[in-house]
Amino acid sequence: MQIPSRFSIAVHICLCLEFFDADSETNRNRDKTHCKKMTSEALADSVGVNSVIVRNILAQLKMAKLVHISRGSGGSKLAKKPQNISLLDIFNAVDSMGENGLFRFHTNPNKLCPLGKNIHLLLDTHFEQAQKALESYLENIKLIDLLKSLQG
Repeated sequence: MQIPSRFSIAVHICLCLEFFDADSETNRNRDKTHCKKMTSEALADSVGVNSVIVRNILAQLKMAKLVHISRGSGGSKLAKKPQNISLLDIFNAVDSMGENGLFRFHTNPNKLCPLGKNIHLLLDTHFEQAQKALESYLENIKLIDLLKSLQG
């Protein structure tokens, strides 16, 4: 099982939007020489991916109401304070687990097999608990926590 890289890219983008924003609360009383307009090209440079990937992820973050995007070369900004954005918010914006959840089941277990016909009964509860544990963990990590670690 592997979480797609869209999630880590989206977290990186959100961190950039706060870290490089001269008006952000986390930059108060700090040297602001690192601050700059966060265009998709600037974000792509930090993340190390093509700007098309950044624009696609920004669109997903915008749909989730986590970022504001100014068209043209206006740049992007967080739509919420970093203390109000959790890693789960970002994960759900770009890598929604959907109705299948985090764990994907093989689609055709043999209904005539004593194990195959009961595999869902054996595993569903455990998989649901693991997913809830991950969601709870991600919900408790806020963007501000990561920024504080970076600046700490």
